[in-house]
Amino acid sequence: MSDYMFVLESHLSADQNRVLEQVQAAAGAAGVNLFLTGGGMRDMLGGFHVRDLDFSVEGNALKLAKALEQQGARTLAVDENRHSAELVFASGVTAQVAMSRKERYAKTGAKPQVTPATIQEDLRGRDFTVNAMALSLNRASRGLLLDPTNGLADLGRREMRSTHPYVFYDDPARLLRLVRLRVRLSFTVEERTRTQFDNARAAHVANLIPPRTLLEELKRIAAEPSPSEVVQALDRDGLLALFSPALAGSKLNLTALARLEKAARLVESANLVVAPQFASFLLALTAKLSPKEKSVLFKAVEMPAAEIDRMRDLEPRGWKLEQALKSARVKRPSHVYRILTDANADEMVFLLGNSMQRVVPERIRNYLQKYLPAMQDVPPAEWGTLEGQPGTPKYHRSRQAFLASHLDVRPRKPPVPEPESIAPVDALARGRGR
Repeated sequence: MSDYMFVLESHLSADQNRVLEQVQAAAGAAGVNLFLTGGGMRDMLGGFHVRDLDFSVEGNALKLAKALEQQGARTLAVDENRHSAELVFASGVTAQVAMSRKERYAKTGAKPQVTPATIQEDLRGRDFTVNAMALSLNRASRGLLLDPTNGLADLGRREMRSTHPYVFYDDPARLLRLVRLRVRLSFTVEERTRTQFDNARAAHVANLIPPRTLLEELKRIAAEPSPSEVVQALDRDGLLALFSPALAGSKLNLTALARLEKAARLVESANLVVAPQFASFLLALTAKLSPKEKSVLFKAVEMPAAEIDRMRDLEPRGWKLEQALKSARVKRPSHVYRILTDANADEMVFLLGNSMQRVVPERIRNYLQKYLPAMQDVPPAEWGTLEGQPGTPKYHRSRQAFLASHLDVRPRKPPVPEPESIAPVDALARGRGR
């Protein structure tokens, strides 16, 4: 096994490694060449957390995606033009499987003409050099690094560099991507790439980004570790107005976004998945906008009605949970545990960022940092002692008593030891001590 394979496998979670093995086996059975590419390669080589797995296939990628679907994966989205599919596996790991390709643009922002290509041609046509590396997952060349644009050196310099002069003119959405990745990775932008970026902005090519692409980018911003920093950077570069001209000055609610980030990190630290995170982000982003201004934003990105409904539904759910948590009847840790075990993670994030009732965020923090870990440490055999069937009154009473016995009993303070008696010192010893 090559050093790069060792680095890869040591950077992936157990679930991601299982997906890696599954995709390799499916590609081998289909007889196609498989490579790990894109963000997964960049994050692995840069020592960052690997968020998603990106695979490129010299062959029929959609056929490979179908084979993985038959093995239990679920398809989230398909791009027929680019021959790519986004999948989620049973463990929750997401991955993209795409055909290695060449893209030709008849004009700026147009739909590309896509043709099959070798992996080397594919990499040379990507956006930034740090995204243009691949690792062979094929038996004959397993672990071979492909780096035609010298991305590994740029990764070492912590620098963003475009792969060719027309990167932003071919696909203007790369303007947004550069800002987002620059913030997340804390990279600088190479001087020539910065000039290309400024020239593309001056030519107003960003106005050619399709609404659905703006929506996809907004969702990616929401999933960033620090959305407020990305939003602030987009505002500085004059790109935030693409979503809404109203998102400026006092209406740019960076404080609410920062509170949201802090709340989401706290909830996720307890291994709870904040989904859908986009609804919380939209609420914070648009909190200071008028109904008309919100409507303009939703129209600019062609926001689906289902997404708007999820955002609007979060507030009443959150306030309902607040009422339950601040009730005078909630007096013990087991009461808090029962309420929050049945709550959604996005409701907890909402209240941590918005509740003005001091007791509410305090109880949520206690649940996440004390009560939940305490109950997770209870051996499964003890849970098996609960009486009755789930859903029955007997089971409910048994569960209440079980929780109370583990959460509500205060540990006894250890007894304070008696001070040791000190023997009297004789006169002779006292004299010698002078």
